[in-house]
Amino acid sequence: MESRPLRYFVAVAEELNFTRAAERLGISPPPLSRAIRRLEADLGVALFERTTHRVALTPAGEVLLDQARFALEALEAAGRRARRAAGPGTKLVLALKADGDGGLLEPVLERYATEPAAVPVTVRLCGWQEQTRLLRIGEADAALVHEPFDRTGLDSEVLAAEPRVAVLSAAHPLAGRDRVELADLGLSAGDLHRFLDEVRSEGRDLAQLLTHVALGDLVTLLPASVARRYPRPGIVYRPVPDAPPAVLAIAWPQQSRSTATAALVRTAAAVAAAAAGQP
Repeated sequence: MESRPLRYFVAVAEELNFTRAAERLGISPPPLSRAIRRLEADLGVALFERTTHRVALTPAGEVLLDQARFALEALEAAGRRARRAAGPGTKLVLALKADGDGGLLEPVLERYATEPAAVPVTVRLCGWQEQTRLLRIGEADAALVHEPFDRTGLDSEVLAAEPRVAVLSAAHPLAGRDRVELADLGLSAGDLHRFLDEVRSEGRDLAQLLTHVALGDLVTLLPASVARRYPRPGIVYRPVPDAPPAVLAIAWPQQSRSTATAALVRTAAAVAAAAAGQP
C-alpha cells in the first residue's frame, strides 16, 4: 500500500469533510474522493459512511485510522533516522526527562562507553512523556521513561521500581508525620496517575516543582530517589507505603536493529540490577 492514499485517508478521517481535507492537502475534492474510493476498493471495505450532510468513519475506518497514523509516522521516522545516520559521526540519542533517570544516567553512560558496540551518546532532555514521541518520529534511539506510557511501536524493559514519597512544605499539617497514606492526600491508587499527570501538565521542571511545594502551593508524589538526591530546606519527603511504585523503563523502537542501541539497553539493565543489589 502506498503512502499517498493513506495520507489522503487520514486527512478525511480527521476532518470528516472532503472539502476541508482537500484544502488541507492542497488538492481539489474530486480527485480526493476518487482516491478514497480506490482505497476502499483495494481493501474491499467501506471506510466512510457518506450522506449529503455528514461523513463518518465505519468500524473498518476507525481501525485503519490508528494503523495509518502509525504507518505514516514510522515512514517519516525511517527518513529521519536515515538522515541522522548520514550525518557526520554516528551518534545514539537517548531521551529522558531531566531528573527522570532514577540516578542511573551517569553510571549507565560510563559503563556503556566501555562496550565494543558503543557509539557517542547525545542526551536529549525533554518534557514529561515526550520521550516516546521522539522514539516514534525517529529523533531518539532509546529513552528512559516512567510507566505508564504509550507502548505503540515500542519495546521496553523495566529497570527499576522504587517507592514513592509525598513532597510537602515543611509547614504542611502532614509534615510532622513519619509516613503518609494516599487517603491523607485525598487520593486513591486508582486516581494517582491522573493526579500526577495534572501536576506534570503544568510543564514545571523539578526545581520549579520543589519551589512551589516549599511555598505551600502544591503537594505531589515523586520517586524516593529524588528525595535522596535533592534534600532542600523548606521541604520534607515522607514515605507513602500504599502508593504504587514508580517504575522506570528503557524503551526503544520495535523495528530497531541497531547493535549500539541493543548494547545500551543491556548496559542499562545491568547497571540497574547492580544498583538494586541483584546478581
